This record gives sequence, C-alpha cells and structure tokens, in this order.
Amino acid sequence: MTDQQFRYLANKALESVVLNLEEKELIKNIVEDIDPASTDSVTAIVPANSPLAKKLHGYQPNSSLLEMYGLNSPGEPIAITSSGHKIFISSEDASSLSTEVTTEPSVQISNSEIKGRVTNKIVFLEKIMEKILRNTPDIRERINPEKIKDDLRSALNTVGIYLDFEYSIRSGRYGNIWETPGFTDKPGTNKFIIQLFPNDPVPSQNQIVLYCLQEQQYKFEKIGILGFLSLLFTLLLLGLSTGTFVVIFRQKKVSEIRRDFINNMTHELKTPISTISLASQMMADKTIAEKDKNIESLAKVISDESMRLKFQVEKVLQMAIFERMKMKLKLVETDINVIIDKVVENFSLQIKNRNGVIHVDLQATKTAALIDEIHFLNAISNLIDNAIKYSKENPEITISTQNNKKGILIIVEDKGIGISKENMKRIFDKFFRVHSGNVHNVKGFGLGLSYVKKIIDEHNGSIKVESQVNHGTKFILFLPQNNYKNPLGYFLNNNNNTNE
Repeated sequence: MTDQQFRYLANKALESVVLNLEEKELIKNIVEDIDPASTDSVTAIVPANSPLAKKLHGYQPNSSLLEMYGLNSPGEPIAITSSGHKIFISSEDASSLSTEVTTEPSVQISNSEIKGRVTNKIVFLEKIMEKILRNTPDIRERINPEKIKDDLRSALNTVGIYLDFEYSIRSGRYGNIWETPGFTDKPGTNKFIIQLFPNDPVPSQNQIVLYCLQEQQYKFEKIGILGFLSLLFTLLLLGLSTGTFVVIFRQKKVSEIRRDFINNMTHELKTPISTISLASQMMADKTIAEKDKNIESLAKVISDESMRLKFQVEKVLQMAIFERMKMKLKLVETDINVIIDKVVENFSLQIKNRNGVIHVDLQATKTAALIDEIHFLNAISNLIDNAIKYSKENPEITISTQNNKKGILIIVEDKGIGISKENMKRIFDKFFRVHSGNVHNVKGFGLGLSYVKKIIDEHNGSIKVESQVNHGTKFILFLPQNNYKNPLGYFLNNNNNTNE
C-alpha cells in the first residue's frame, strides 16, 4: 500500500509539472504574439470567470510598461503584452467597466461597441491558436531544464515527497537531451516517466524520466511502527500456528504409541494368565487320575508363568518412574560381577528353550560400585531380554565387564537383527519399539531401554549403543567407581583396550 501511494504521489507531481509547463507556454504564446497593428489600446476582453483570465492574472509584464500606461495599481485587471498592448480582464458585467481603466474616450461605451470589440478579439485569438497548432517548435527551444528542476522540487514537496531526485529529459528524436549529473539508466531503479506537452497536435516522444533517491528507506519510514507491529504480529501468528501443529502431531504420535502399548500389554498379560488358568484347571479336574496329572510339571508351569507375569507387571509399574523428577535409589556398594551372574542365571532357562547361548567374560578385577541392586539388576535384565527378543533364532549373547581408571564397563552384545540409523535416534524414547513386521511379533511395551537409560543416568553413568542391521547390537554401560561423577558420559572406543 505504501508503494502504491508513493507511485500515485510521484506521478501526480509529474503530471502537475507537465500541465503547468504546457499552460505557461500557451499563455506566453498568446500574450507575446498579439499583432499591435490589428488592435486598439484594448487588445482583448476576456471574461473574468474563464480559465485564461485566471492565468493572465499571474502574468507579470515589464514594470516600465506599467508605468508608461499609468497602471501602477496592483488591483488593475490589466495584462500588458511585450509589444505594449493591453489585455483587459473584464468583470462579469461588461457595462460596469470604468473609462479610466480602458483608456477609452470619456463617453460611456455602449454595449454594442463592447460586443463588437470582443467578437473581433475572439477571431484574433483563434488565429493565434491556429498558428500555435500549425507550428510546433523544437523541444530544445520549449524547455528550460533548470526551471523544470525547480518545478519538480516544488511539486514533490507539495505531495509530501522530500527526497532528493535525479531526472532527465528524453526526446524520441535526439535521445537524452539533458540529465542531472547523477542520473543513471541502470536497471533496478524505480523510474517514473511522463510525456511532455501531451496536447500537441502531433504526439511526440518527449518525456521526463525521474527517480527518487533512498526511495526504499522513505517507504520503510512511512510504514514505521505500524509495519513493525504488523510484522511482529504476523511472526507471532506463524509461531503459534507452527507450535499448534507441532503439538497436534506430537499428541497424535503419543496417542498411537499409547494405543500400541495397550495392545501389547493386553497380549503380554493375557498369555501367562491363560497358561496359569489352564494348568490350574487340569490340577483341579477330578476326572483325571492323580498319576496322569503330572503335578510337578503343572506346578512348574504355574511357577514359570507366574514369574513371567510378575516380570511383565513390574515393567508396567516402571512407567511411574518416568513421571518423577528424581528417583530415590538405595545405593549400596555391590559386586557388579555377582549381579551379572545372577542375571545370567535368571535367563538360563529362556536361553535354553531358544537353543541359544550366553557367553560370560568378566574381566573386571575391581568390581565394587555404588548401585541400587534391584534397579540395576532390572536394567541389565532388560538388555538381555531385548537381545533374546531381537535375535532371529539360536540367540548368541556375550556379557563382559572391563575396568578402566575411571570406572567399570558392562558390555552386552548380541548377533540379532540390529537397529537402523533412523531408529537409533529414538530407541531410548518411552514407548518406542523397533518393530519387525507384525506389531506383536516381538513382545514388549517399549519401556525397557528408556528405563535402562534413566537408571544408568541416575547412577551418574552413561550408555552408548552401536549397531548394524542384520549384524547385531552392542550396548556399552559405564559406571563410575571411587565416587567419581560422570555427568558428561564416558564411552569406550571400538579399538580401545580395557586395561587403560
């Protein structure tokens, strides 16, 4: 809007300069070309309400001529030509003209005499106009560049544009016939072009080409605080809109994850409950002989499924941990290797059923560390459980411990399906699960790794994961010893030996 307003005002200023230039030329021709031989002392009588009369009022004759004719009073409605003849500007009632002003004889001028004189003068003016239309002077004779520059400055000031400007006068015949010293024809400047003398009988290609300096700065100043607030408000709306969409998509994503979690939880809990229920029914069925019931086997099934159910319920209850700002750990100095052996023993039956193997390589000699035994055991259990789940068949898992000068490293490595680079960024997110086909083909709630990371972080340790698709995954856990704090994390390089 500011740009359009600027264009409108600049074009309006140019138009006023061109019209004023054309009007001045016309009046000059009429005033200076009256033939003294064909007129008396009153050259022409022009009605006071005509546009020409208004222009003639502004015509300033030679002061010596005014004195010669005794017309020193500024109020006299008289214009004097350069040839010394007068043009009388009448009032609306021609009969009221004073004899003094007209320099006619003292006898009252009759209406018929005035009418005849006016008729003669109209014919005379028509001849002058015919001469003007027939003979169009060269453009270089019709303009005064410096005067046009002053007129442009005045016109731009009138419309409120106080900028410096450059301009040129261009002729279709001669090209640029005049230009200001700083004028340039380079592209990129916002030029305003208007035709000179547009009412010539034969249209010409004479033009004024103008552009203002610091136009963009002028427009920004015009916009001012309103433009700044508009921009700020627009950015605020964009920010709010973007934030709203981000929240919507996140909520949608969380909703899908939660729905997936509920489906998996139902499936996971339903299986052991069904197995326990079936075994209990067999034990209570009196139609089956005691010797055929195999009570010991059924009791073992119930025990195993109960432990499995307990383990699954504990994993669900772990969700509460993530809602707390700080966990309350019961830190006790504990032998890490002993914890590892206990975890391996708990998974021995599950590994045997999958025809797999767990390699234990406990090289750490300094094994004591301050840990919460229950939470730490659950964290290692989650890693081994994941290694078993994401192995296609015959799981092969290696658990090792190593010392370095700052603490102890626990490494859990498998030869399973691996993790892609895209999923590597999200594996520690709550509820996130790396699927492989059907959503239930790998059991779990998506809480294991996020729980492991939180537990290790609460022990001032750090965790790193290395993986290749179809080649396996390695989790490297670091726990500080000797009260050493590790807020930035410590990771073992692939080629780094343990006895640092």
